[in-house]
Amino acid sequence: MDSRLYRLVCPGRVINIQRSNGLIHKATVKTVNADRSSVSVEWCEGGAVKGKEIEIDDVITINPELSEELLAADVKENLPLQENVTVQKQKRRTTLSKIPAPREAVRGRSRMSVITESQCSLQENEMGVDSCTSTQTRNNLSVPVRRRSNIVKEMEKMKNKREEKRAQISEIRTKRAQEFDSSCPNWEFAQMIKEFRATLDCQPISITDPIEEHRICVCVRKRPLNKQELLKKECDVITVPSKSVLLVHEPKQKVDLTKYLETQAFRFDFSFDESSSNEMVYRFTARPLVETIFEGGKATCFAYGQTGSGKTHTMGGDFSGRAQNASKGIYAFASQDVFLLLNQPRYRSQDLEVYVTFFEIYNGKVFDLLNKKAKLRVLEDGKQQVQVVGLQERQVSCAEDVIRMIEMGSACRTSGQTFANASSSRSHACFQIILRRRGKLLGKFSLVDLAGNERGADTSSADRQTRMEGAEINKSLLALKECIRALGQNKSHTPFRESKLTQVLRDSFIGTNSRTCMIAMISPGMSSCEYTLNTLRYADRVKELSPHNGGGETQNQMETENEETETSGEGSGHNLSKDEEEDISPHMFNFREAMTQISEREEKVVEQLRELRQRMMTELDYLLGITEQPDYDLETFLSRAKHFVEASSRKFLSVRETLDALGAAMQLEEQASKQMRRQRP
Repeated sequence: MDSRLYRLVCPGRVINIQRSNGLIHKATVKTVNADRSSVSVEWCEGGAVKGKEIEIDDVITINPELSEELLAADVKENLPLQENVTVQKQKRRTTLSKIPAPREAVRGRSRMSVITESQCSLQENEMGVDSCTSTQTRNNLSVPVRRRSNIVKEMEKMKNKREEKRAQISEIRTKRAQEFDSSCPNWEFAQMIKEFRATLDCQPISITDPIEEHRICVCVRKRPLNKQELLKKECDVITVPSKSVLLVHEPKQKVDLTKYLETQAFRFDFSFDESSSNEMVYRFTARPLVETIFEGGKATCFAYGQTGSGKTHTMGGDFSGRAQNASKGIYAFASQDVFLLLNQPRYRSQDLEVYVTFFEIYNGKVFDLLNKKAKLRVLEDGKQQVQVVGLQERQVSCAEDVIRMIEMGSACRTSGQTFANASSSRSHACFQIILRRRGKLLGKFSLVDLAGNERGADTSSADRQTRMEGAEINKSLLALKECIRALGQNKSHTPFRESKLTQVLRDSFIGTNSRTCMIAMISPGMSSCEYTLNTLRYADRVKELSPHNGGGETQNQMETENEETETSGEGSGHNLSKDEEEDISPHMFNFREAMTQISEREEKVVEQLRELRQRMMTELDYLLGITEQPDYDLETFLSRAKHFVEASSRKFLSVRETLDALGAAMQLEEQASKQMRRQRP
C-alpha cells in the first residue's frame, strides 16, 4: 500500500463503508494493516458499537474523494522544488532594484508563469539556445509537467487482486462441484449439511442403552431415503446427533438468492436414525408397555406421520410389493412377548386367555378386518362404556396364530394413491391384544397404525372422496393429540367423542393405569421437509420437551389449559388450541364445518333408511299375513294399510329433508374447496 495513501486513511478518519446488505454509512477508521492492505472501522448502531475489516481497494471505490486527495498531494510534492528555484532566480534578478515590488503585485503574479520564466531563463543562460528555440520552449512549458501518480499503480494492483480473488472463488466452487455430484440439484445444501455434521459429536441410540419408562412416551424415527428419492438425488436434511435430540436442516434462500440452512432442534424421549431396526424401536417404545396389561391396565402404541414415512412398515413388518413379513413388525413382537410372559410361573396359574381383534376406521366408519370387512357400529351402553357392536374377537394360542391374523387383516385394509405414495394407507388400523381371566377383561394392548397426515391444501384439488378422507384423518389426529395431552396432564375431562378413533380407544385414555407411546415417523428427503416439520411439531405438542434441556420428563413444561366442559352428543366439533385457530383461514374453517355436516347428515340418513326398512318390512309382513287368512276382516286391513302408507310417507319426507340438507352441505364443501384451491400458491 502506498505510504501517502496510508497517511490519508489514518486512524480517526471518518469514511464511507458499504454493509453486506448494500447500505452505505459513515464509520471511523481504528487501525490500518499495511501488510494485508485493509483497515478496521467501527460505528454505532442501535446503542451498540460494531466493527468490520475492509480491504483498501473497497475503501477507495466507495470513497472516490481519497483518489482526488492523493492526486492533489502528488501535484503538491512536485511544486515546491520548482518554486524554490524560481524564488532564488527571482532574487538574483531583483537584487539591484532599489524599489521593492508591491506585495499585491507579487501575489497577483501567477505561480505557473514564474516557474515558466525561471525555467526559460535557466535554459537560455546555461544552454545558449537561440531566441526562436527559447520562445518555443516557453510555449511548451506553459502546460505544467506532472510526474505519473502512484495512484494508478495502486488501482492496477487492486484490480489484479480482485481478479485473483475471483479466480480463487471460482476454483473453490469448481472443487466443491467435483466433490459432489454436479447433477444433484441441491449439492450446495448437501455441502452445507455435510460441513455442519462434521462439527457434531454424534452418539446415536444403541441397543445397550437403558430403557426408561414413561407414562406417555413420544419417540421419533427417521427412515432411510427410498428408491424414488435416491433417483431424484435428494439430500438428507435430518440429523440425529443423540438418542433424544433430532435436527432438521431446513433449506432457505435470501432475497439476494443466497442459500443458507435454518437448523431446528427437537427433543423427544427417544430418537432413532435410519440405521435403527424394528427390533430396536420396539425395545424402547412398545415393549415396556406389555407388562401393563398383565397388571390390569390399558396400553396404546401409535405410529404417526406423513404418508410414505414408514408407519405400516414399523407396525406391520417388512413389505415386498403386496407380500408382507408380519414377523418383523411391532404387532408380532408385542404378541411374542405376551406369550413369553404368559408362560412365566407367576401368570401361568391365572387362567389367562389371549384374544385379538383387528379393525380399521375409514371416513369415520368402523370395519372388521377379521370378518370380511363387515361394517360395525360404535355405541355407548348404559354404563357409558363404548362398545363396538359385532366386532369379532379371535382367540389365539401362540405367536404364529397372531401373525396369520395380522396378514389376513392387512390384506383387507383400505389403501389409495396420494401425492407421496402410490399405495398409501387411507384408514386407521387398530390391532388389539386382549387378556381375559375367566371371561372377564383384564388388560388390553392397542397397537394403532394411523393414516398418513396431510395438509388440507394438498387434498383441496382432489375429488370429494379424497377430500373427505383427508378431512376425517386430520380431524381424528387432532382429537387424538388432545386426548393424549389430557391423559398426560391428568385432566378430569378427556375429549374422546371428537372422533371415532378416540371414541373406540376411550378406555385407553382413562384410568390411572393407562400408558401411551407415540412413534412419529418422518421422511428425510428435502422435498418432504415441510411435512416432516409438521409431524415433529405435532409430536412436540403431545409432550413438550425443551431441546436445550438434558432433563427427562417435565410435566410443568406442558402448557396448562383450563378444564374443558364436556359436550354431550357425538360430532360436536373438535377443540382447537389458540395457535391452531389463528392458523386456520376462513375458507379452511368453512371446509371443515362442511365436512362435519356431511358426516353427520350422512349418518343420519343412513340411520333413517335403516329404521324405515325395518318398520316397512315388519308392517308389510303383517299386512300380507292378514291376507293369507281365509276370513280376514277387510275393513281392518284397509285401515291398517292406509295408516301404514301415511306413516311411511311422513318418514320418506323426513328422509327427503335430510337428503336435501346433505346435498346443501356437499355444495358448501365444493365451494370451500374451490376457494382454498385459488388461495393455494
